[in-house]
Amino acid sequence: MTPLFADENVRFPLVEELRILGHDVLTALDAGRANQGIPDEDVLIHATGLGRAVLTNNCWVFQRLHTRSPQHGGIVAYTDDFNVPALAARIHQEIIAKVPLPGKWVKVIRPP
Repeated sequence: MTPLFADENVRFPLVEELRILGHDVLTALDAGRANQGIPDEDVLIHATGLGRAVLTNNCWVFQRLHTRSPQHGGIVAYTDDFNVPALAARIHQEIIAKVPLPGKWVKVIRPP
């Protein structure tokens, strides 16, 4: 599976659930990049340089970045859900269906 870089808006319980499902998730905190106000474009560049896809709930901004420059390690964007295990399972399924992720925009939407 493609390693992920969780931007600083991704809640840690989601990271933990994805790790349980076998994903290699590096958080902004783990990378020493949390609480610094790093622009989203730089987050994407950094993750790509690490060979990781960005995991984010900042859908609008990252979709724009993808449209503007699709040469990246992949972007997995999701709409938040308080049912974290269900959200992690949906993200997992979408990642599995879309590998390899480099250059791809993957949006995971909470069911109605």
